Amino acid sequence: MGKLQGKIALVTGGNSGIGLATAKRFLADGAEHVYITGRRQDALDAAVKEIGKGVTAVQGDVSKLADLDKVVGVIKQKHGRLDVVFANAGGGEFLKLADATEAHFDKYFNINVKGVLFTLQKALPLLTDGASVIFNGSVAGSKGMEMFGVYNATKAAVRSLARTWAMELKGRKIRVNVVSPGPIVTPAIEGLAGSKEAADAMFEEMAKGVPLGRAGQPDEIATAVSFLASSEASYVNGVELFVDGGMIQV
Repeated sequence: MGKLQGKIALVTGGNSGIGLATAKRFLADGAEHVYITGRRQDALDAAVKEIGKGVTAVQGDVSKLADLDKVVGVIKQKHGRLDVVFANAGGGEFLKLADATEAHFDKYFNINVKGVLFTLQKALPLLTDGASVIFNGSVAGSKGMEMFGVYNATKAAVRSLARTWAMELKGRKIRVNVVSPGPIVTPAIEGLAGSKEAADAMFEEMAKGVPLGRAGQPDEIATAVSFLASSEASYVNGVELFVDGGMIQV
């Protein structure tokens, strides 16, 4: 029996990178069923094919409340409960302060903060007492990374929300934690950098600040998320777990 035996889980942004790796890990650790979301149907279809059994994909944008209602509606109809939520969907873009726009600000706060807030709010009626909620944060929420001001701020906000909701949901024994990755090799980072070559160069530079001397892999985050989702972390609540090779702590 796996540590997530019989659990019903939701992973937003589950069609690639950390989200996809986590959906796979949940199932490998015994989850009964995993729901994944994403904005692109083709990417979701590919993810479902790659994962295999035990997964349902629901197309949706976490910044749109109607889409979240659709996701929760599907879960309610098929299983009627949720034991684990990994609010993973997010994004960012490099932009200097002098070039920042209202549209840039609104886009990433809507995805990274509004999306997290309403993912949890919409899921609340389905969450079982004692459920586990994990938010995907970032080392960026604790560091002043250049040209990443809006993204940095969104991840700091996610950390703050987790503290608040760990207190607010204590009556139901729902644990709320944050996993904060360091530099992780994902398709999203390649897109952010503009090319594979630029991404490789960026990871090489960032690795200089990581005691382990390398970027991480999505599976290394997924393992940490699965731990937080399980009873092995039954006394872990309101924390920010850095999975960053020591980048922040050392």
